[in-house]
Amino acid sequence: MQLVLTTELLLEAYRQGLFPMAYGAGSPYVHWMCPEKRGQLSITHLHIPRRLKSTVFKHPYEVTINKDFRGVINGCAEKRETRPETWINDQIMQAYIGLHDDGHAHSVECWKDGVLVGGIYGLAIGKAFFGESMFSKARDASKIALVHLTARLWHGGFTIFDTQFVNDHLKQFGIYEIPHKDYMKVLRPTVKLHADFLQPSATEAELVHDYFEMRNSRPLLS
Repeated sequence: MQLVLTTELLLEAYRQGLFPMAYGAGSPYVHWMCPEKRGQLSITHLHIPRRLKSTVFKHPYEVTINKDFRGVINGCAEKRETRPETWINDQIMQAYIGLHDDGHAHSVECWKDGVLVGGIYGLAIGKAFFGESMFSKARDASKIALVHLTARLWHGGFTIFDTQFVNDHLKQFGIYEIPHKDYMKVLRPTVKLHADFLQPSATEAELVHDYFEMRNSRPLLS
């Protein structure tokens, strides 16, 4: 019997430390994943390389929120030379579009001359955000989307930024791993709290500016 990914099932799975993946885009099956270690990014201490910080403030792209969720997930699912296979099959795609339509999944888009050139999407539950995937068709587009996303998570009161796994691309942002049991100790109370992804009080430029102001004013890590 093929599993049906309803909104309720997905939300409960994430609360229990699970998430779905397919072995390939053409696979009709979905598998529940529960890694022994979970990849995490710091919201307040995200490592942002100096060159990328400079690029962010040059505003090379128009950055939007939830303007084209379907476009972002389609971009993430596309096969590329560097990634000939994807874990996003049609059932997962439709399930996350449903989560977005219900207000649980969100996207950050980067546009150049009206064309979608990069983005990132994920799922928000309580004060936890689960990053799913990102894509880029122009220089630094996905990286800029990630910085804007992190700024929005800080602004909205989120405390967990889960990436599921560690990969080479995210190492430049200071990704780290924690054991599953420690992850669950933090996750269980966090998903019961309230955060607001859709903060209406600031533009994207203002939000990122405030985020960097916070980073400049905080004490240095020892």
